[in-house]
Amino acid sequence: MLKTKLDIAKNWLPRYTGTELDEFGDYLLLTNFDNYVHYFAEEFNCDIKGIGRPMQTATNSSGLTIVNFGIGSANAATIMDLLVAKKPKGVLFLGKCGGLKLSTEIGHFILPIAAIRGEGTSDDYMPKEVPALPSFKLHKFVSDKIIEHGQEYRTGVVYTANRRVWEWDEKFKDYLKSLYTIAIDMETATLFIVGLVNQIPRGALLLVSDLPLIPDGIKTDVSDKKVTERFSKLHLQIGIEAMTEIGIKGEQIKHFVY
Repeated sequence: MLKTKLDIAKNWLPRYTGTELDEFGDYLLLTNFDNYVHYFAEEFNCDIKGIGRPMQTATNSSGLTIVNFGIGSANAATIMDLLVAKKPKGVLFLGKCGGLKLSTEIGHFILPIAAIRGEGTSDDYMPKEVPALPSFKLHKFVSDKIIEHGQEYRTGVVYTANRRVWEWDEKFKDYLKSLYTIAIDMETATLFIVGLVNQIPRGALLLVSDLPLIPDGIKTDVSDKKVTERFSKLHLQIGIEAMTEIGIKGEQIKHFVY
């Protein structure tokens, strides 16, 4: 019988991913892009598991696992809940976001210092007053790798929304401007809060894929394809290098619990 959260997670994580618990590495990359999993599998010549399941994974010989968990805050909460079955030592989300500042350009990377909980999902886990924060030591490793690759990156607060089609809504866009947020996405705040609840060290490296406050900056099929072709492999490579280095050094990146 599945009586506890841990019991459920141990049963459901393999069911959702087609991957046994002992096949997951201690460090994980999370994404919502199928092509990132395929790039990873090609680079390390490893199998993709979970094809036909809600989530797909691949794990290299160094013990780094990538998981495509799908799109949106509900899926983000699901994967972070199911990962209690593995208790990973570190998780990095590789996602795309819309840039909301003039200082952000398509192709820039963003390391969020916090995320505004506009998605609602995280309200089931923590009171609204609790900020959605990353594990900052993990972000230090990621920052170092971005710099090593000679890339631009920004820090700031990301707004996490629970609606995908909002670019037409002038009232909502004015609201976003009033918050002084640097970017908008659909997963980061949820990942941070549910990671906090489950005591999973977590971070996010976001790729600016569109500029939705500018009339001609709204993402299209053509523009997204260009961003994917130009930046996705670098995005993934930075994540791989950062999480691999953390694993090699074996540094503790978990927040203290008081």
